[in-house]
Amino acid sequence: MKAFELNETESFWVFGYGSLMWNPGFNYEEVQTATIYGYHRSLCVYSWHFRGTQERPGLVLGLDRGGCCKGRAFRINATQKEQVMTYLTEREMITDFYNPKWVPAHVGKQVVSTYTFVADSTHEQYAGGIPLEQTISLLLQGEGRGGSSIDYLKNVIEHLDDLSIPDGPLHKLLSQALSCK
Repeated sequence: MKAFELNETESFWVFGYGSLMWNPGFNYEEVQTATIYGYHRSLCVYSWHFRGTQERPGLVLGLDRGGCCKGRAFRINATQKEQVMTYLTEREMITDFYNPKWVPAHVGKQVVSTYTFVADSTHEQYAGGIPLEQTISLLLQGEGRGGSSIDYLKNVIEHLDDLSIPDGPLHKLLSQALSCK
């Protein structure tokens, strides 16, 4: 991961597309709905810790290439830079699956640079593009320290709905998975 450099007095933005949206775990000055282009929210990560095991993986969200993603952008005070960056690294980089990146996000009428975590399609935990049947099977089998993959998906959808952030593909996937239970 490249070093993070900011002016000592400059605030910065973090983009969340999954649980970070409703459970950021850090202090922020402002939060707004934001949209990024070139990436989409996807169940593209084999979960080996929280929603599955290596022997019986589940699936969790990643930010995968293509499309667009509506999420939330958090503006962080410059004085919190080190603390927030350390926290995000510890939270998101457990297996070094993600590529931390700066991506432009549309926040209101402005475009800001946001720090986020993008799926690494070369990592062994990358599950992007797997067939629907396999996705459903992994959702139904995944059980880890954080609970089941299917409960994770239900929770994600509930929070997205509460935040008025639509995600039709996840709703459809949940419906299909529950019909197979």
